Amino acid sequence: MTGQPDGDQDMPLVAHLTELRTRLLRCVIAVLLIFAALVPFAQEIYTLVSAPLRAYLPEGATMIATGVASPFLTPFKLTAWVALFLGVPVILHQVWGFIAPGLYQQEKRIALPLLASSIVLFYSGMAFVYFLVFPLMFHFFASVTPEGVAMMTDINEYLDFVLTLFFAFGVAFEIPVATFLIIWIGLVDVATLKKSRPYVIVGCFVVGMVLTPPDIFSQTLLAVPMWLLFEVGILFGAMVRRDATEDAGDGNAVATRKHDDPPPASQA
Repeated sequence: MTGQPDGDQDMPLVAHLTELRTRLLRCVIAVLLIFAALVPFAQEIYTLVSAPLRAYLPEGATMIATGVASPFLTPFKLTAWVALFLGVPVILHQVWGFIAPGLYQQEKRIALPLLASSIVLFYSGMAFVYFLVFPLMFHFFASVTPEGVAMMTDINEYLDFVLTLFFAFGVAFEIPVATFLIIWIGLVDVATLKKSRPYVIVGCFVVGMVLTPPDIFSQTLLAVPMWLLFEVGILFGAMVRRDATEDAGDGNAVATRKHDDPPPASQA
C-alpha cells in the first residue's frame, strides 16, 4: 500500500494523548453508568450466575458465606465484572475511533468486522460455558462428592471460579480472530497452519484438561469447539489471502497491459 492512510492527519503527540485520555474517560464513564444501573439488582445477578451450581446441590444443602462481608461484597464484585463485560462494545468502539483514522480503506474493511466478530465470539464463549459446560461440570462434582461430606460451596470462591472460566472460554472463542490475523498479516501461511493441525488438536485437549474437571465430557466440550474455531479461522484467512493474491494479480496484469500498449501515433 502506498500513500497515507484514509483520514490520516498530522496531529501532534499532545493531541493524540488528549484524544486517548478522552476516549479512556468515555470507557470508564460507560462502565460506571452500567454498574450504577445494575447495582440495585446485584443479588438477583448473583442468584442467576449461581443457578448452575445450586441446581446440583444435594437436597437441603446451600451455598455459604465464610466472610463477614461476603454476602454484600461478593454480589457487588460480580456486578462490577458484569458491568465491565457489558461495556466491552463501548470500549471497542472507542478503540476503533482512536485507530481508524490511521488505517487504509482496505484495512478498515477487515478491522471493523473483526471487532464486531470479537464481541460476538467473546459473548458466545461465555454463553457456551454457562449453558453447557457448567451443568455438566457441577453435575460431575456433585456426583463424586464422598459420602458423609456436605457440598456447601463458599459464594466468593464460586465467583472466582466461574469468572475464571467465563474469561477462559471467552478468550478461547477468539481463536478464529487470532488465526485470521496471523494469516492476514503474513506471519504464518495457511499451509503451515494446516500442517500444524495435529499439534493444535492436542493443544486444545491439553487446555481442556487444565480448565475443566477430569472427565472426558467437559474436556471435549472445550477442546472440540476450540479446534472447530481454529478451522474457521483458517477458512476465512485463506479466503482473504486468496482475494488479496487475485487483486495483486489483477494489478500486475493492468500494469503489464499498460506497458505493452503501443506508443501514441504522435510518438511513432
